[in-house]
Amino acid sequence: MSTKVIHVLYNDDDVLMDAVKTTRAAHHHIEEVFTPFPVHGLDKAMGLAPTRLAICSFIYGLCGLAFATYMMNYIMIQDWPQDIGGKPSFSYIQNMPSFVPIMFELTVFFAAHLMVITFFLRSRLWPFKKAENPDVRTTDDHFLMEVALTGNEEEAVEFFKNTGAVEVKVIDKH
Repeated sequence: MSTKVIHVLYNDDDVLMDAVKTTRAAHHHIEEVFTPFPVHGLDKAMGLAPTRLAICSFIYGLCGLAFATYMMNYIMIQDWPQDIGGKPSFSYIQNMPSFVPIMFELTVFFAAHLMVITFFLRSRLWPFKKAENPDVRTTDDHFLMEVALTGNEEEAVEFFKNTGAVEVKVIDKH
């Protein structure tokens, strides 16, 4: 099995989008695309599956809402009921309108913080991780498409030069 990949460098996002579509149509496997800014529609052009992070966010928000409900019921009704302004706290339902801001804040708190953790774990980002960016120019103004090399190397290089590439390099990954 070959461990060679082709690094194809572009200097325009529209040219990159056309090249990704052409590459997929030619049945080349795109390993990764490195861009200095998000390119709208690139995930669909690469054929990536839609993300399920929104479902996770909804579940995390429900966990925050459940925690807020449990916490306020325990603290304000069961453990330490208080007579505030002549209004006794005998049931959670009677006092729920005053708890709505707390419920909202904890829903947002749980969703936001757990989504950050989920994003870092899903992206395999953690403190002190070495950067995987193959070319430093992709953080400034260039776009890099990494394609697995299968077949003839010269034909593949010529194919990618015809897609509008600024630079094409064959790299041996170990």
